[in-house]
This record gives sequence, structure tokens and C-alpha cells, in this order.
Amino acid sequence: QVQLVESGGGLVQAGGSLRLSCVASGRIVSISAMNWHRQAPGKQRELVATIFDSGNIVYADSVKGRFTISRAKNTVSLEMNRLKPEDTGIYYCNQRILSGISYSDYWGQGTRVTVSS
Repeated sequence: QVQLVESGGGLVQAGGSLRLSCVASGRIVSISAMNWHRQAPGKQRELVATIFDSGNIVYADSVKGRFTISRAKNTVSLEMNRLKPEDTGIYYCNQRILSGISYSDYWGQGTRVTVSS
């Protein structure tokens, strides 16, 4: 069984920084895409950033220039700078992992980020 565990959320003032991490463990053959999503209060979950095993990276327009996604082995991180109150929400890690004969999507439990104005 594969598990994802996130860490690094918290409370920060606007303009501050946080770093989120997500570690996958279990029977892992390979990992293709690693993603961070977030869900703000009362809103739908949105994709924030993706990093592929090729190294290609995609960011949501709202975080370009402020957030940096990176990966190392089974860990994906999200460095968040110049945070804004609208970045508040629960951040979820999602990884597409080959554990058996095909890739499946796995999710972390979420970590809360609160940005005060």
C-alpha cells in the first residue's frame, strides 16, 4: 500500500513564506507526475503546481513567480513566498505512482495554510 504524508502547513502573515513537503512510502516502482492542489474555504479544489518526471513544471497563473515546486526521489516540495490571504486553504499532495501493473493517483491527507492580512 502506498501512503503520502504532508507537512509544513501553518499560520503566516501576508508576505511571508512557507515550505510544504510530501513524502510517498510503500511499494513504489516509479512516480510520474507530482502535484499540489489547494482548496480554499467555500471553493472547489484547484491545481496549484505540477512537476513531471521529465522535469517539466506547470504553475497556476495565481502562483507563478511566487511558488516553486521541486522533487527528489519520493518527495515533492512546494516553496511558497510572498504569500497572500487568498493563498489560504488546505493544500493536498497528489502523486501518480506505479505500484503494481499500472499507475494510480494517490493523495495526502492535506495540510492547512492560513495567511493573515
